[in-house]
Amino acid sequence: MAERPVLIYDGDCGFCTRSVRLAVRLPVRMRVQPWQEADLAALNITEDRAAHEVLWIDRSGRVFGGAAAVAELLRASRAPWPLLGGLMSASLLRTLAERLYRWVADHRHRLPGATPACQLPPEQRPQRD
Repeated sequence: MAERPVLIYDGDCGFCTRSVRLAVRLPVRMRVQPWQEADLAALNITEDRAAHEVLWIDRSGRVFGGAAAVAELLRASRAPWPLLGGLMSASLLRTLAERLYRWVADHRHRLPGATPACQLPPEQRPQRD
């Protein structure tokens, strides 16, 4: 069991990095790490999945991706954020949240804060040492 949850994101994407800067302002204890610097095997996630979506690994090791990861992050925060996370997880809104997340993820290179690396497929992005 982990000491605190982990938020994994694409550290080569400017939009993702700016989004995580907002997430760290939430009232929640978590570790935040770009997937390029994470021990993915120890977290039980693949590079393909980490490159595809933001990931939330809870203290028990369960992995949530995309909109579900955002919902779990909000649910782990202090009020009023768990309410929003719960709404995102409700069956009526979950599909909408997933579609919205996927649209944003697929178009992140066009959104404010994007960098040229956001447009490249993961295998062509600059690697960190």
